[in-house]
Amino acid sequence: MIAKPGFKWKHFFAPNSLKIQLLSRSLIILAALLVLIGVLQYVFMKDIIYKNKATSVQSQILSLPRDAWQQTGRTNEGGNARAPFFFMPETSLAYIDAAGNYTAMASRSGIENGPRLDTQEYLDALKFRKKPELNYRVMLDENGVEYLVVLQPVFTGPGQMNGLVQVSTMTGPLKELLIRQMLTFLLLSVAAMVFGLLGYLPLLRKTLVPLSNMGNTVEQINAGNLDHRFPIHQGQLEVDQLAESFNGMLERLEASFQAEKETQEQMHRFIADASHELRTPLTSIHGFLEVLIRGAANNPEQLHKALKSMHSESARLNKLVNDLLLLAKLDRTPQILLKEGSLDLVVREMEPQLHILAGTRKLSLRIEPQMICKFVTDNMKQVILNLFQNAVQHTDSETGHIEVSLTRKDQGVLLSVNDNGPGISEAHLPYVFDRFYRSDSSRARQYGGAGLGLSITQSIVESHHGTIHVTSKVGQGCSFQVWIPA
Repeated sequence: MIAKPGFKWKHFFAPNSLKIQLLSRSLIILAALLVLIGVLQYVFMKDIIYKNKATSVQSQILSLPRDAWQQTGRTNEGGNARAPFFFMPETSLAYIDAAGNYTAMASRSGIENGPRLDTQEYLDALKFRKKPELNYRVMLDENGVEYLVVLQPVFTGPGQMNGLVQVSTMTGPLKELLIRQMLTFLLLSVAAMVFGLLGYLPLLRKTLVPLSNMGNTVEQINAGNLDHRFPIHQGQLEVDQLAESFNGMLERLEASFQAEKETQEQMHRFIADASHELRTPLTSIHGFLEVLIRGAANNPEQLHKALKSMHSESARLNKLVNDLLLLAKLDRTPQILLKEGSLDLVVREMEPQLHILAGTRKLSLRIEPQMICKFVTDNMKQVILNLFQNAVQHTDSETGHIEVSLTRKDQGVLLSVNDNGPGISEAHLPYVFDRFYRSDSSRARQYGGAGLGLSITQSIVESHHGTIHVTSKVGQGCSFQVWIPA
């Protein structure tokens, strides 16, 4: 599946769009990181530049010969001491003797004297006897101008300290250098963000294509196409997992809707069939009552015939209602309390009743002993009676042969009811357990059947966690087999 054509930029830049939210938040994070990097760069670069400048000044001081400082401290006519001839420009110098006396030196760069420290600070600085020691600080003079002040002891000989030199240079040029670096960094950052944005937009659109595909699929499903599924191989693990979960949910929903549809269709058929079955005996009873009202009640023969027919129809109606109530009960409470017992004893107990129902038909019993399983006695009796009556209805009264067998099979008990009737065609076999289904409606009507016996039998067997199925060939009879787990 591909993304929906006709991409609209107004949808892309909608405030609630995932794309614009990802883009804006990514830019905010990137800008915050760049600002943080800039601040850290300014702080660290400031210290590095100040330290490098102080180191450069110290190197200049140490590069002068020792005798250059011997005349330092002698003042000229202006009251200032004379500075060494080749000292760096844009700096001011001061000399502090061993007693901490401060003497400003004449500057060739026109820079005014730098800030002056307390005498104690000079005396503390004179204690450093090692030449490589770097002693500098950043401070303001009396006019509020910021200076970088470097203090460096000078020696006239090995171990003979002459005094302390103070070199002061304004930090303005250093700050200008930092600002230029910051501006350069800012311009490069803005350029990087612009080019990054131009390159990020297509990548963002391509990255969000799987979500767009899922959105399109949802729209189709919402339109009623439940057979649509989300694509599950789009190269994004999280999206693929989400698509698989949604597909599984859709399959369950579709199966649930299909099952509900089938249930509704079955219910509609059930109501129609039940109404039809109930209407038939009611119509018959109503017709006989009309006959009696019109004067047949005065004729004893007609009265007896009508009452007998009405009794038969009312009995049929009563059986139909009882069967419907039983089916409703089985549907409502499919779980029943099973008790262990011998099913062969139940069949033996029913043998006289089976002979009466069979009439002139031949009845064969093949019952193995100790057929132990879990069942409800009354329910299993009804299963046997329903299957046996079905065999009686579909076999000839003179040549009919019904066989009831009980054997052990697959850690359970197998009950079989076989007959030599006309059999059931393959077209009817899948529906024999449906409610109100009759493969031969005229014959079933003759014996008062409503097509509920086998449905009740199947519900009872399933409540016992067993199975029931039928095998038949036209002209060779039927075999109903019920398996109950031990």
